Parts: sequence; structure tokens; C-alpha cells
Amino acid sequence: MKTNIEIAQEAQGSRIGDIAAKVGIDEADLVPFGRYAAKVPLSVLRRYDDRSNGKLVLVTAITPTQAGEGKTVTTIGLVQALGKLDKKVMGALRQPSLGPIFGIKGGATGGGYSQVYPMWDIDLHFTGDLHAVASAHNLLSAVLENHLNRENKLNIDPTRIMLKKAIDMNCRELRSIVVGLGGRGDGGTPHESGFMITAASEISAVLALATSMEDLKGRLGRIIVAYTYDNKPVSAAQLDCVGAMAVLLKNAIHPNLVQTLEGEPVFIHGFPFANIAHGNNSIIATKYALKLADIVVTESGFGADLGAEKFFDIVCRSNGFRPDCAVIVVSIRALKMHGGAKLAEISNRDPIALRKGFSNLDKHIENIRKFGVPVVVSINHFDSDRDEDIAMVRNHCKELGVRCALSYVFSQGGPGGRELAEAVLDVLENDKPQFRFLYDTDRPMKEKIKTIATEIYGASEVVFEGEAERNIKLIESSGFGNLPICMAKTQLSITDNPKLKGAPQGWVLKVREVFVSAGAGFIVPVCGQIMLIPGLPAEPASTKMDIDDNGRIIGLN
Repeated sequence: MKTNIEIAQEAQGSRIGDIAAKVGIDEADLVPFGRYAAKVPLSVLRRYDDRSNGKLVLVTAITPTQAGEGKTVTTIGLVQALGKLDKKVMGALRQPSLGPIFGIKGGATGGGYSQVYPMWDIDLHFTGDLHAVASAHNLLSAVLENHLNRENKLNIDPTRIMLKKAIDMNCRELRSIVVGLGGRGDGGTPHESGFMITAASEISAVLALATSMEDLKGRLGRIIVAYTYDNKPVSAAQLDCVGAMAVLLKNAIHPNLVQTLEGEPVFIHGFPFANIAHGNNSIIATKYALKLADIVVTESGFGADLGAEKFFDIVCRSNGFRPDCAVIVVSIRALKMHGGAKLAEISNRDPIALRKGFSNLDKHIENIRKFGVPVVVSINHFDSDRDEDIAMVRNHCKELGVRCALSYVFSQGGPGGRELAEAVLDVLENDKPQFRFLYDTDRPMKEKIKTIATEIYGASEVVFEGEAERNIKLIESSGFGNLPICMAKTQLSITDNPKLKGAPQGWVLKVREVFVSAGAGFIVPVCGQIMLIPGLPAEPASTKMDIDDNGRIIGLN
């Protein structure tokens, strides 16, 4: 089969004006970025505020493995499959971050015949939203450092600066640094600092959760950048640079319209990671997709324990979304890895490992059901899959009373997702969601953290190590204790240990620190050894990429 980029380069995309027309937007209202992408201004989208909402489908997955699950390809393939069934459908996705693209993934826009187009632009600089967030973040950092180096009228303690720098690349050497060397004239005030990947910036989360420019500025102003010598929080608003930050984000707040390979419309907007942020596309994109289409398919990051839980408890709580259906993506290969098979063995016939791997799927099904959302399991087909293995998964889902569909969207595009689309439509037409949150936000912070750890992750208890206890007391005394929880945890396991597969029980979740993202509106417990900026692997995906004299990109897959 051809590579992803070869398939994309051979595709014939439609003019973005024609894609906009499918959902009733006039081409004159677009701000085009070339022939195949455009921003849709909020002033245009607000014309649709009085429309009723369509149905909302959330795509999530089992815990990620090296074997691959296929969440994004399934999301895009489902959009195309629903389009083939003559449904007025739209997708709502996050924009990829450069770090993983050049590090591990090599691309994050779907794959095979279920991609968003043009993948090379979307995977790279796209419309500049990520750069705008990095600029706004680093402006805030520069103003903070300048204030500290001048008269420091806010009495900021240099050892209590919470705001790091932002860069959209995997630079592990920048995780922990010292800044301000050279004295006040040349360097400023020396103190420990570091970088985070741009998608982990609180400004990324703020952009994804904001509903208007006014809301955006309000959230930016509430970002806590430091603490004073007498333990009082210092906000971005106190540094008088919120207006300038908003100027840098003036275009980034508008959602980006693109298309699938089969010409179905998709909003791509927002990029927070689900392991270290809330991991879902923007509220603006989802809100207006629901106004423009009868069915909207969105995707939450990583496994259902991360992105989906945060979609339900943070995104739905902040803007009133109520999912009508959740799709859990699995692959036979990944289930075997959760059952103990090694990566080199996943193509072998191994019913024992497959059956053991069901524990991870079962836990995610159980978790989605706790929110009162109907579930469909989608088996993302790989060439190595055996009929008897697929039958095992189908029978297991039948025993659990869960719809199950086999998906060929990678190799066949929309037509290969017909069974999945029909299963989703069956849910939308016949099931009545009874949506509920996992916890009440007015409960004590430790109780909320423990609820997620025990109910969603399967831990028996939570231990608060290091600075965590002091962090919690400070957050609660500052009046932020009633915010929802956004756990920062490894995506490679349902536990806080990336080496543990399946669905372990009776383990202890370790919280090493807790900080508040007051602008985004949530509290972040940092669990295990999770990092806010990834490093590069031994052989980065960037080693396979190149571009020829005709501008044709090679190796971006």
C-alpha cells in the first residue's frame, strides 16, 4: 500500500469555498489560507447561534501501545462513512504539534485513505495557531522577567515563578534550566526555569476552552504566573500584558476549516495534549460544528482514561456539551500487547494474550458507562488480523452488551467504515444517553483526585509526595479548590507506570506536585514521572523526512 503522504499527494482536494458551502457558509465569509484551508471568523459563526445542535459522537481508544490503535484514522474514516450514507456530518479535531511529528509520530492527520487534507500543511505550520500561542506565552514570560528585574513592585519571589517558557519541539535539554545569568544589566535575576512544549502551555488550554475574545482575555488574565514572598498568587492581569497577548492570538481564536480526502468538512482547532493538559479540540470548533451539521464526530487524546474523562468532566462541564455516543477504538495487535505479547509477537496467533488484553478494553468500556454515554467498540483492521481473533473480540463485546464494528477505513476510506457508521447511527437513533459527571467540583480537592484514581484508573489509593500536600493547601487557601481536575499522567498505561499494561488493580497512584491553571479553569495533579516536554527517540521521525526541488515532501507519514 502507498504511504500516507503519497496517498495525500495524489488526492484532488476541493476548493475550500466548496467545502464551506456544504455546511452553508459563503466563500466570501472565509479567510483563506491557500486553496484548501481557511479560517472562519467568529463573527460569521455567531449567525448560527440560534440553530439547534446536531448529535455529538466522541471517539476515544484503549490505552495506547506501540502496536497502534488508530483513533484519528477512525475518527476521520467515520466522518467519511457517515457522509457516504448521505448524512450531513462534520469533524472537529485538534491540530498536531510539531514535536511528536518530528519525534515519534511522523504525522498526526489520520492515515491511509482516511486523512484530513492537505496533511503536510496541517502537520506543519498550518495557519500559525501554534506559533501564536508560543509567542503569547513567551511574551508573558518576558514581561514577568522584566518586572522582576526592574523594581519588582508586585513583590514576586524568584523561587516561586510558575510560568516556564514554551517551544513546539522535543528539547529534553530545556526541561530544567537556569535563567538570568550575567547580572541585572545583561541577564536579569537568576532563577531556575525550564521549557514546556507549546501544546502543554496553559494558553493552549485557554484557547481551546475560550468561547469569545472577551472570554479569552478574561482567562488569560487569570493565569497564575508566580507567587509573592508572602505566598500570594500573581496573575497575568497584574502584569498589564493581557491585551498584547490577545493581539497575538487574534487570528488563532478563529477555527480552521479543512476537508477529508473524500471532501467532508472538518474544523481543526486547538492542540492541548491529553496526558499533560485536557486533550480536546476547541469548544468553539465543536460548538459551531454542532450548529452546522446534523452529526459531529470529535476525538479526545490518548486513551479514554485521559482525553475522554477530561472531555466529560472539563469540556462538557464548561460549555454544556452532552455526547450522544462514544466510540472506543481497539486493534487486535494492541489488545495482544495489553495481554503480555511483545511487539515482535503481535502478528502471531495468540488467543491467550488477546483474551488477557480484554481487561484494558473492559476497563475503558466500564469508565465510559460511568458517564452514562452509550458505547460502540470499533476494531481498526490491520492486515495481520485473523478472522478468529476478530470473532473473539466481537463475541466478547456481545457478552458485555456493547455494539462492535469492524472498520477498514485505513485501507478503504469511507466505504470501509460503513459497519461502524451504521452502529453509531443505531445508537443515535435508539439509545438515550443519561449523561452525568464523575464528581462534584465543590468536593475537597483530594477527594476529587482520589475519585479519578480509583474509579477511572483502578488504583486502590493515592499518595501525595514531595510538594503536593503544600501545593494543595495553597491552592485551596487561594480560593481555587472548587475547580475540576486535569490529571497529568503517562498515556502509556492506565496506571502512573508506563511499563504496566492491561488494567492493573490495587496499585498506588503517586502525585508529586499539584498546580492550578486558573485561566483554563482546572487543577493539575502531576503523577508519576510524566514530563511537560518530551524528548526525541533514538531514531527520530525527522531522519526520514526531506523535500525535493519541486517542493514535494518525502517521509512525512
